[in-house]
Amino acid sequence: MNKPQGFDLVERARALAPLIMSEADEIERTRRLTPSVTAALVENGLYRALLPKRFGGAEATLDAFMQMQEEIAKADASTAWCLGQCSVCAMTAAYLEPDAANEIFNTAPGILAWGAIAHEVRAEPGGYRATARWDFASGSRQASWLGAHVRVVEADGSPRKKADGSPEIRTILFPVSSAAMYDVWDVIGLKGTGTDSYSVDNLFIPEAFAALRDDPAACREGGPLYKLSTNMVFSMGFAATSLGVARAMLDAATELARGKTPQGLKAMRDNNAVQGQIGRTEASLRAARAYLYATANEVWSDLTRGDPISEAHRIAIRIASTWTIHQSASVVDIAYHMSGATAVFAKNPFERRFRDMHAIAQQIQARDTQYEDAGKAILAGNLGAPPTAR
Repeated sequence: MNKPQGFDLVERARALAPLIMSEADEIERTRRLTPSVTAALVENGLYRALLPKRFGGAEATLDAFMQMQEEIAKADASTAWCLGQCSVCAMTAAYLEPDAANEIFNTAPGILAWGAIAHEVRAEPGGYRATARWDFASGSRQASWLGAHVRVVEADGSPRKKADGSPEIRTILFPVSSAAMYDVWDVIGLKGTGTDSYSVDNLFIPEAFAALRDDPAACREGGPLYKLSTNMVFSMGFAATSLGVARAMLDAATELARGKTPQGLKAMRDNNAVQGQIGRTEASLRAARAYLYATANEVWSDLTRGDPISEAHRIAIRIASTWTIHQSASVVDIAYHMSGATAVFAKNPFERRFRDMHAIAQQIQARDTQYEDAGKAILAGNLGAPPTAR
């Protein structure tokens, strides 16, 4: 029987875990993925998980992508974060002319990264002119191309608008060599992501390298993956990353409890409070994982059946990913506190995961406002069905 599309990536991710774990200290120290880890991810095709098949990508199912992220995150959260960021960026190929997509993704190493939406570009004959600086470019230190999401201003200075009156947003793409990089990523968690800033000065971007990303009318691919927006896939990938961190943290705390006897107390494995805490926390983590993957599979099933992406799908993904990140953070906190003073030493497998998890929980995908957005849609009664109806 053939495996579902992309699931060999999960096996490859699992096989790379020992290498990534052995490099994790160096990744943390240098605040960059090491060359050996980057090379292994490239050689095993993990960065191409979400790239369309016609450009040599895996065009994996949402479930397979999430499991890939989870496996890498068990080994190192920073590596998983960079991989997830750049994998989703590769979905941009679905909105590009084939020659442009091949130039970006089929010239080694074929990695694209970008930062937060900001600034504008001025339209010129044949393309756009940009002078700006952007932040939060996870994975940019491994990338060969960079992107930026910008508003378009016409030559006369007027903003370009879509048919509904909203500003037109383009994702401009350019080689790393065209940009200046700024080492700014001095943070408490996800230190190894190298989520730095970058700028361009008076750079011309040809029309072929300015995508209408996430605009269904501009999409050139027909598979179910590309019915999802990049923001939806970011959310599910980062939620799966949080599950991997939480699983590794809880497993480490459980292993510690099997052998540790705190001074003046009974062995942790014989302590009723510890036993109950591990049981409840295990249940919480399994429940979060089941909910996240059930949501992914429900949405994917609808899309493969031919249904269009809907507001109900968007809300289902939003609340599932946000809640999973929050639950994962809770699991990490419980495991950290349960491990006592052992957890504060950098040599032990706790404090880095604690910091990484709390850096994940500060990202936009984990904000409480995501629940407000979902609640507003549910109360308005315009979903057609509950966000997870089956």
